[in-house]
Amino acid sequence: MPRLTVVQLLPALESGGVERSTLEIVEALVQSGHRAIVVSAGGRLVPALEQSGAEHVTLDIGRKSLLTLRHVRSLRDLFLRERPDLVHARSRLPAWLGWKALGALPAARRPRFVTTVHGLNSPGRYSAIMTRGERVICVSETVRDYVLAHYPRTDPGKLRVIPRGIDPTRFPHRAWPDRAMRAEFASEYPGLAGEGPLLLLPGRGTRLKGHGDAVSLLGQLRAQGRDARLWMPGAREAGREQYIEELEWQAEQGGFGDALVITPPTARIADAYAASDLVLQLSRKPEAFGRTVIEALSVGRPVAGWAHGGVGELLAELQPQGAVPPFDEAALLRTTQSLLASHPPPSAATMRAYTLRAMQDATLATYLELAHDRQPADH
Repeated sequence: MPRLTVVQLLPALESGGVERSTLEIVEALVQSGHRAIVVSAGGRLVPALEQSGAEHVTLDIGRKSLLTLRHVRSLRDLFLRERPDLVHARSRLPAWLGWKALGALPAARRPRFVTTVHGLNSPGRYSAIMTRGERVICVSETVRDYVLAHYPRTDPGKLRVIPRGIDPTRFPHRAWPDRAMRAEFASEYPGLAGEGPLLLLPGRGTRLKGHGDAVSLLGQLRAQGRDARLWMPGAREAGREQYIEELEWQAEQGGFGDALVITPPTARIADAYAASDLVLQLSRKPEAFGRTVIEALSVGRPVAGWAHGGVGELLAELQPQGAVPPFDEAALLRTTQSLLASHPPPSAATMRAYTLRAMQDATLATYLELAHDRQPADH
């Protein structure tokens, strides 16, 4: 196997799914004896990146400013100096800069160009750069369909569907119910205590995550006399105070304010899944993938979610009983009651397709496939 040098381009290394995927591919490259270089504005994940054996080059290639165009030359010089085999762009502005820099190189010294479409970006000329890769990685079939629908000139043959993956050792299967774990969290958040079911909706404090739908569901369960509780870790964050007050007011008006617990993000999300009886994925906007579905099912907790986007795709394959027609509150209540009563297991066979190892192997295979064909595409 030839030793590759791969440069990944992204705005910054603070947090998020794109950043996580970048580090996961860095890890796979280094472990396989390849060289990994990441270009970004930096951030709190840089030490972890460098500890893994990768190199970081600090360039602010994600700032939407005319000054950022100067980094086209910086990237061109970097590519000439480091002689990478491939350049992998994970975000739109870095992709444009990388594309322009590659076009300024002699054809004989031009690395191959790979992009990953991580999200369902607004279609248009600016987003179209993500379809310019000689290989375009799509994080789900939903993304692949979206690309072909909005960019019909894209060659389907260069698209590669590589789902995001999780490390099963970080989300091991846990027996249900896990009363000890629930009691442990209830000692920190008393509102989680009780004999009734605990619903979990992890996610940032934005209306797009569907927190209001989850609070309405909680009210319906409470109205039936069930001592249901709802925990929303991650929703309580700086700048979201008014939104949190609205959710708490919604619960107070329904007479169940003490059954709603809204907290900052938890580093123990796998334990949070284990403490729960049912995980909710109610994003109002279709998501490109839906990692929380995979995480929850890996721990052994059923998921109820709106059946659109990547979440609907995952539920249809892994746990169809949890797929709910989008925004149908009555159907969500019926599905919740059914899942709490039956607690269906996910399909273990298909879960293997969503492991971190599977994602890393498929990405490296894509790199090697392209690197073997040394004739670069025209720019």
